[in-house]
Amino acid sequence: MEALEPGTKLGVLQGERMTSWSPDTPCSCDCFVSVPPASAIPAVIFAKNSDRPRDEVQEVVFVPAGTHAPGSKLQCTYIEVEQVSKTHAVILSRPSWLWGAEMGANEHGVCIGNEAVWTKEPVGEGEALLGMDLLRLALERSSSAQEALHVITGLLERYGQGGSCREDPTSFCYHNTFLLADRTEAWVLETAGRLWAAQRIQEGARNISNQLSIGTDISAEHPELRTHSQAQGWWGGQGTFDFARVFSLTQQPVRMEAAKARFQAGRALLQQQQGGITAEVMMDILRNKESGICMDSGGFRTTASMVSILPQDPTQPCVHFLTATPDPSRSVFKPFIFGEGVAQAPQVLSPTFGTQDPVRTVPRFQSQVDRRHTLYRGHQEALGLMESEQDQGQQLWQKQRDLEQEGLEAVRRLLAGEWAPPPQELGGLFQAFVKRESQVYA
Repeated sequence: MEALEPGTKLGVLQGERMTSWSPDTPCSCDCFVSVPPASAIPAVIFAKNSDRPRDEVQEVVFVPAGTHAPGSKLQCTYIEVEQVSKTHAVILSRPSWLWGAEMGANEHGVCIGNEAVWTKEPVGEGEALLGMDLLRLALERSSSAQEALHVITGLLERYGQGGSCREDPTSFCYHNTFLLADRTEAWVLETAGRLWAAQRIQEGARNISNQLSIGTDISAEHPELRTHSQAQGWWGGQGTFDFARVFSLTQQPVRMEAAKARFQAGRALLQQQQGGITAEVMMDILRNKESGICMDSGGFRTTASMVSILPQDPTQPCVHFLTATPDPSRSVFKPFIFGEGVAQAPQVLSPTFGTQDPVRTVPRFQSQVDRRHTLYRGHQEALGLMESEQDQGQQLWQKQRDLEQEGLEAVRRLLAGEWAPPPQELGGLFQAFVKRESQVYA
């Protein structure tokens, strides 16, 4: 993640609360989507880099579908919410200290990624739902991207968003933008407190990068969005309503201005591949260091990545490639498919600490624990060799690429109808590739 210049503060306008920034403040992620005809195949392609504090561990968690008793409560990262009667199976890539997720998918082919954003609306310091909690809740409760949007906005209205978004005693809070996709379309949802605007993407390619990007092309919005803007003096009430212009901070911090360049670079990379976007193209974009999309500096880095293929043909399975390790340029995208035989891969599950977890004790985050999972530990050693031992490091990198290509080829054959494995084998695909990657590092 990118850091702000030392001493920089984000001034919230109209006399609102000042939100302090430190040199370690994380402020970058990148989400991408391609909807036919931008895709090379009849499928929606989704991708995200999760950029977080350098030492934060992301685990990949499979949660099966479930039924729940009427009136039951659900503990999220900080607060409880009312549980619904039925939840869908999900695969999540999440910072291992929290309940929600940075990105993930459900059994119905819905994918979501979120990003931090700061607007003229003040960021509350009270504990509520994290954007990452909203993401997981939407995946568990929706069967389409549009339904997921309604889930998030409904929860926003009822519970709000807030609470520290990193494992540190110094509180760090932000609002969220989301990219939601399914087999047929995508939605961009951008929030400012409980207010929001959404844009429907039915064709072409789109990306988001830590800034408001919805202008006048608003497909849906909070009913009080415009009246609130008028009341605050941000919009005169006449003429075109441009959400990004109305709600964006007038004076952006230096690093937030830099995020514009990253957004533009991502958009250009997508445009260069219009009509030919594949999962491999998205992986290459996520590995692009020159643009800053693949982050590895200033105490922050891309800590996990995800690419999904969502075929328009409902008889074909959706495929989700996840790394579970940092730096996609030196990681393996491994295929996950929902179905029979799916189980948690233990090598990508972090240890738990129960009631003694620093996130559970109050005041929070007064101590640190080792959350590294087995694959993360092996990958750390491999990264060390790649950086210090040229020959051995090159051999490891080549083994990573060979393993990833094997997964991509298996998926190509599956979607082309050239390979029809038993459901049990398909459900165990991710687990098998995780095991083989672990063996590479052993």
